[in-house]
Amino acid sequence: MNDKQAVVRGETETQTLLPRVDVFEDENGIQLFADFPGGPKDHLVVNVEGDTLVLEGEIMPQLSEQLEAVYAEVQLSRFRRAFTLSSELDTTRIDAELRDGVLNVRVPKHAHAQPRKIVVKSA
Repeated sequence: MNDKQAVVRGETETQTLLPRVDVFEDENGIQLFADFPGGPKDHLVVNVEGDTLVLEGEIMPQLSEQLEAVYAEVQLSRFRRAFTLSSELDTTRIDAELRDGVLNVRVPKHAHAQPRKIVVKSA
């Protein structure tokens, strides 16, 4: 580094990314919304292990090879989040979509767990 370049100092600390997750429920099942900013879908894995939904991934900044870091805090971040699912939920029909940096995971309820209207007959 020559004496005309700026000197930037910072403290380093290893941190694990823990994406924020919101969970909503309706009569058909649940939806999880997880932040995954800048992460490509091929760096994201959604698994079901028994009654546990597991979200795993890594976010790596995409930088030009011509850039030389003077100071860098953003680096490869890996995460793993696990959620225990109710037996009312049908883990064989989970659907996941990544759009605009937000992962949307839909877990429907089993048909027998969903409310249904009973038709009343007249005698």
